[in-house]
Amino acid sequence: MNWDPFQRAVLSELGLALYRLPGAPSPAPMPAVAADAAGDAGMLARLARAAGVAPEALLAHAEIAATAARLRGDAAAKRALWPRLRALRRSAG
Repeated sequence: MNWDPFQRAVLSELGLALYRLPGAPSPAPMPAVAADAAGDAGMLARLARAAGVAPEALLAHAEIAATAARLRGDAAAKRALWPRLRALRRSAG
């Protein structure tokens, strides 16, 4: 399957590794983004959208904001985060 650059970025954010078949053409390289600056801000924005709150409101929950940095590649942290995001969504709605 061929993934466009956006789909590859989303799959990468989810911590999934893309494999290609031998002999398949290599995909175009993704643009480099500073992981500390744009990555954490982007992750916080996605977490806020999942919780149904504004990103600024999510910063009030320090335990969730601190978890955002280690979500990439840590499936246990992702699973532990979802109940907290659901509770935030219930309290916001």
